[in-house]
Amino acid sequence: MKLIITRHGETEENKQGIMMGHLPGELSILGREQAQKVALRLKNEKIDVIYSSDLARASDTAKEISKFHENIKLIFTKELRERNIGEYQGKKKSDLGWNNKDFKVASIEIKNGESLEELHKRAEKFLEEIIKKHTNKTVLLVGHNAINKALISVLDGKNSEEIKKMENQYNTSINIIEINENGNKLLVFNCTEHLLSS
Repeated sequence: MKLIITRHGETEENKQGIMMGHLPGELSILGREQAQKVALRLKNEKIDVIYSSDLARASDTAKEISKFHENIKLIFTKELRERNIGEYQGKKKSDLGWNNKDFKVASIEIKNGESLEELHKRAEKFLEEIIKKHTNKTVLLVGHNAINKALISVLDGKNSEEIKKMENQYNTSINIIEINENGNKLLVFNCTEHLLSS
């Protein structure tokens, strides 16, 4: 089985340093271009099914990719939503004194939201289901920064604390993981080569 994991394109809120969590988000002009470029990168991949977060910023990215895979089922699911960040949702990082560029949401404790352990468990449960359902298939997942890091950490056999150490996922970056009985192999990580094309 092959898993391809990507993140949504840049949003208007990303530009402003607004933390979105379960808010929908709107792709910026650049974000739409990124979605088109990742769609072109994945155009010739033999994808059997696409799962996407049901939040607008991810679903709009997934719809762009699916234009080249018209006969492939596109399934929107809450399981691929971004981490629920409770009271920080909709807040600007700068208003809280946090540096937008290097800041990792995984590094903060969240009240009334989702702990890293809960996020990791959500990723683990979702992966168990799709691996069982799509053995020997190629599955594309369109998600968000933190949930994608959680998915990769589960596949890499790492615990929830390791999510804190992982670099942030770039907008529309590609991760490719090969899954078989002998273990999982991370072939591509956080790759944005497709964004360099004009």
